[in-house]
Amino acid sequence: MTPEHPDTDHDGWARLVAQVEAWIADDPDPATADELATLLRTARETPEPGMTEPVAHLVRRDADVARADLEDRFSGLLQFGTAGLRGALGGGPHRMNRAVVIRAAAGLADYLLGELEGATPAPRVVVGYDARHNSHRFALDTAAVMTAVGIEVLLLPRPLPTPVLASAVLRFDADAGVMVTASHNPPRDNGYKVYLGGRVVTDAGQGAQIVPPADTAIAAEIARVPSVAAVPRATSGWTTLGEDVVEQYARTAAAVAPGGDADARARLKVVVTPLHGVGGALTKDVLARAGFGDVTLVAEQAEPDPDFPTVAFPNPEEPGATDLALALAAALRADLVVAVDPDADRCAVALLDPRAHVPARGPETPQADGWRMLTGDEVGALLGSDAAARVRADGAAPGATPTLACSIVSSRLLAAVAAEAGLRFASTLTGFKWIARVDDLVFGYEEALGYCVDPAHVRDKDGISAAVRVCDLAARLAAQGRTLVDALDDLARAHGLHATGQVSARYADLSRIGATMTALREAPPAELAGSPVVEVVDLAAGTDDDRGGLPPTDGLRLLTADGTRVVVRPSGTEPKVKAYLEVVVPIASDADRAALDAAHHHARARLDHLARDVRGALGIGGS
Repeated sequence: MTPEHPDTDHDGWARLVAQVEAWIADDPDPATADELATLLRTARETPEPGMTEPVAHLVRRDADVARADLEDRFSGLLQFGTAGLRGALGGGPHRMNRAVVIRAAAGLADYLLGELEGATPAPRVVVGYDARHNSHRFALDTAAVMTAVGIEVLLLPRPLPTPVLASAVLRFDADAGVMVTASHNPPRDNGYKVYLGGRVVTDAGQGAQIVPPADTAIAAEIARVPSVAAVPRATSGWTTLGEDVVEQYARTAAAVAPGGDADARARLKVVVTPLHGVGGALTKDVLARAGFGDVTLVAEQAEPDPDFPTVAFPNPEEPGATDLALALAAALRADLVVAVDPDADRCAVALLDPRAHVPARGPETPQADGWRMLTGDEVGALLGSDAAARVRADGAAPGATPTLACSIVSSRLLAAVAAEAGLRFASTLTGFKWIARVDDLVFGYEEALGYCVDPAHVRDKDGISAAVRVCDLAARLAAQGRTLVDALDDLARAHGLHATGQVSARYADLSRIGATMTALREAPPAELAGSPVVEVVDLAAGTDDDRGGLPPTDGLRLLTADGTRVVVRPSGTEPKVKAYLEVVVPIASDADRAALDAAHHHARARLDHLARDVRGALGIGGS
C-alpha cells in the first residue's frame, strides 16, 4: 500500500510524523518504539489502485484511527501535577512509558539538586512500586537516573502498598519519595506519585505528596530535559532495602489500636479483599499482629494481578467490585468486609445493616440479605469519633492542638464531632496532599475512602492501618452486643443524621467543563430540594469561615435554609464535574430505632430530590 497520507493539513501531518520519528529514535523501550512505528505505518497507508471499495474503506478507516491515536499520544507531555503522573500505558509523550518516566525522574532529580545545592549529604530518595504492568521497570529507571547524578536511592524490596513507601519516606528522613502506582485506575494505566520531606519540606507537610509550587517547579525541570539519550543512567549503585522496611511498617500499623479486648478481637470474623492489588497478604498479616486471627482473604482476588480479571474497575467504590467479598462474607457469616484498593491506600468497609435489607428479586444476593458498603463519610465519622475519644483518654502532646481534618467535599459531621470533643477542626482542599499537612493532625479523611489514622508514621491515607482501627472499633462494639451501625446511630442522635451522595457529569469535550462552571456561577439555583439557597460561595476566591480558610480552587459551595449543602467542582483526575451533596436531618437524642428508620427514609428522599435538582442545574439527565 502507498505510504502516503492524503490530508489537507500537509504541514501539520509532516510535523506530527517528524515528532513521532524523533520520539521512536529516542525511545529506550523497543516495545513502545515498535508500537509507535506500527501506528505510523498504518496512519500513512492509502488504498492501492484496483482495491475494491469495501477494502479501500477499511484501509482509510484504519489510517484515520491510527492518525487520531498518534495525535492524542503527541498532544503534549503527560502533565506532571500535584498527583505526579498518571495515564494509560503506551508509546508517546502523552502516555506512561519508560521515556516519560526517565524524563520525570531526571526533572525531579534536578529539582532536588537545586533545592539542596551545596548541602551534604546528597539528597536521599526512596522508590517504591506496586504490581501493575511496568511498575518495577519504571522504579528501576528512576533509581538508575537518580543514582547517576549522585542522589542516594533506597529501593523497596518488592511490590508493596503505597503506605509502606510513605512510611519509609519518614523513617529514612528522605528528601523525596517516588511511588510507581496508578492506585485504583483501570489496568491499562500506571502512575508516578511524588512525596517530599527531609530537608526539602520541614513543616507539617513533611513526608506528604507534593503541592504547589513544588509541582510546577518539578514540571519545569522535566520540560527542560532535551531527550532520553541526554539523561545519564547508572547500571548499579542504589540500595535495595531488605524486608525489615516491611516489618517496621507492619509493627507500626498493627499498633495503631493498642490494647483492646483480646477475646473480642479473636472472635471478630473478617473478610478481606485486595482487589488483585498488593495489599492482601500485608493487610492480613497486620490484622493478625493486632489480634484479629479470623481473617479470610477472597481467594480469587488475593494475589497481585495487573489485569484485575474479576473486576471491571479495581475501585471498591465501583458497583460490583466487592461482590465476591460480600458473597464470601454472607457464606461465612462474617462480621465485617474490608476492601483495600490495589495499592492499599484506601479502605472500604461493609457490614450487615438491618436497614439495607430488601426483598430478593431472583437469585439471593448479599445485598438482599442486608449487606451494604459504608460510605467514606460514615467510616470517616466513626474513625474521627474514635480518634477524638483516644485524645480525650490519652491527653494531647505538650503544646499541641489536636486536630481533626477532612476535605471540603466531605461531610460536616466530623466538624461537629471535633467541636463536641473540644478539638480543633480543619477543612482542606480536596486530596490527601492537603489533609496530610494540617498542623497537629490526629485524624484526617476524605469521602473517597481515604483515612489517615497515624500521621506520625504515614503522612498520607493508609488503608491498612485504617482497617486495624475499624476492626478494633467493631470488636469493642461486638463485646457490648453492638455494631458499627449502632455507633452511627449514636452519632446521628448527637449531631443529626448527615446523609451524603454525589452527582457527576462526564464530558468528552473538556471545554464544556469550564462552561458548566461558568454557567453555574452566573445563574446558581435559587432553590434546592425545596429549600431556598441562602449562600453561594465561589471557592475560586478562597474562603475564610468557621471551617477554616481555604486557598482558591475552582468550585462553588451552596447552602440552603434547611442546612442542605452542595459543593460543585471539576474532578482533578477525570473529565467530570462533580457535585457533592449533603442533607442533615435533626434527630432527638433519645430517638428509638423506629424514629431513626424514619429519619433515614426522609434523608434518602431528600437526597434523591436534591440530586434531581442538581442534575438540572448542571444540565444533565443522569448521574
